[in-house]
Amino acid sequence: MFSKRNEKNVNIDSLFGENIKFSGKVEGKGNLRVDGVIEGDIDYEGDVIIGETGRIKGNILCHNTSLAGTVEGNIKAKGKLTIHPTGKLMGDAEISKLIVHEGALFEGNCKMGVKKASQEAKADDKPNGKPNGKKVEKAKE
Repeated sequence: MFSKRNEKNVNIDSLFGENIKFSGKVEGKGNLRVDGVIEGDIDYEGDVIIGETGRIKGNILCHNTSLAGTVEGNIKAKGKLTIHPTGKLMGDAEISKLIVHEGALFEGNCKMGVKKASQEAKADDKPNGKPNGKKVEKAKE
């Protein structure tokens, strides 16, 4: 009686269309879709969707990323990164979950568990790196 949908409908709050080329930092809230070209960083409090014609030359900081186009830069997402068959990521990813479809290209390093990493960073803000104040020496690298 009711058809099942395989994809969630995503409300798009901001759109860079296929004919738009933008240079500079993009900041905002909500969901962003990029079908054009952005040369600069994206800092978004929501999801970033890069369509097949979308190209980003810069870093992305957001909640979730769906990549069907090309990104030359690093992606840091609190949620998941999905790289679709036409997607290309030339850079590092720091995320909680990763989905890479067959045919996708990922040239870089991946660090999983962003939530855990952000909790450790908060502990490093405490005196001597520990909440209890005990002195901790870090190994030299």
